[in-house]
Amino acid sequence: MNFPKIELITNAGCHLCEDARTVVDEVTRELGVPWEEVSLQSSPELVALHSEEVPVLRIDGVVRDFWVIDPARLRRLLTERS
Repeated sequence: MNFPKIELITNAGCHLCEDARTVVDEVTRELGVPWEEVSLQSSPELVALHSEEVPVLRIDGVVRDFWVIDPARLRRLLTERS
């Protein structure tokens, strides 16, 4: 099966990141889609691009949401791909 690449870019100590992690985990688990968490600090490029927006949700490399991840929107984005 060809799953989208779902990345949640987070920063340590970020309360919005904790909330986003919960939403992404719940929705992807429900749909059976894998995802990965990426530390903002893992790359100077990520810091330059997203330091003011974390958490950031990327699907196949495209930013789809930031700050607050909407579970209904994420579910729709993932089910519309099918």
